[in-house]
Amino acid sequence: MANQAAQTAYGPMSIVATEQYYPERQRLVQDGLALQFLPPGLKSLAKLTRWPPVRALMFNISEKRARGVWGGVLCRKRFIDDKLLEAVSAGIQAVVILGAGLDTRAYRLAALRTIPVFEVDLPENIEYKRAKLQELYGSVPTHVTLVPADFESQGLASVLASQGYRTDHKSFFIWEAVTQYLAEEGVRKTFSFLAQAKSESRLVFTYIRKDFIEGTARYGLDTLYQVYRVKGQLWHFGLEPKQVAAFLGEYAWKELEQVGSQEYTLQ
Repeated sequence: MANQAAQTAYGPMSIVATEQYYPERQRLVQDGLALQFLPPGLKSLAKLTRWPPVRALMFNISEKRARGVWGGVLCRKRFIDDKLLEAVSAGIQAVVILGAGLDTRAYRLAALRTIPVFEVDLPENIEYKRAKLQELYGSVPTHVTLVPADFESQGLASVLASQGYRTDHKSFFIWEAVTQYLAEEGVRKTFSFLAQAKSESRLVFTYIRKDFIEGTARYGLDTLYQVYRVKGQLWHFGLEPKQVAAFLGEYAWKELEQVGSQEYTLQ
């Protein structure tokens, strides 16, 4: 994958794969497929973490580089899993994962096997995932549709409609760790699509704080800022927590809750 944003799909899944070597009772995410979705080099590295000293080393390196990110990735994934399963129980009719990356929910959560799942991502990520699914299952599972798309340049409504997505289905939308990689125009274009969702649809999305994007507050994450804002210039869009409700309101969505580091660390 030449696209730098596309390559960021590997990091979170490496963290999830590593967590599977912790005792089951300590895991936030149960994901027996994470390791299988990694490319050979990262798969070999993740396998080394079956030994506790190596696992501790990897965690400490991550914490030194970006304190709290390791745990944050796992917490947000668990939160999304829980909300998704709640939505399935409430009668959701379709799942749309925007920026699916190496996400395994469609394959590891039994509750999704009878619900159409649309995984949308950059073409290079979709082709990589298609190859992995063919390797694991012989073909893409019938309840899953892989949708190559560019959030910045393509209209999601037409792209998804061409793949069989129906706007009259109550849908659960997941937009995890994507908004920061887009310009504001791309974010708003996606929300214009989301504004067409059927009533009682649900959305979980993540964002980076605007003051971090602007560099006015680093939160002790100077290395992360240098990597994603200065050197790579990969992160562009941010919101402040108090802005979210009004921002969603522009697109006929209502904010129900926000969770972040304070909620994640509650005992």
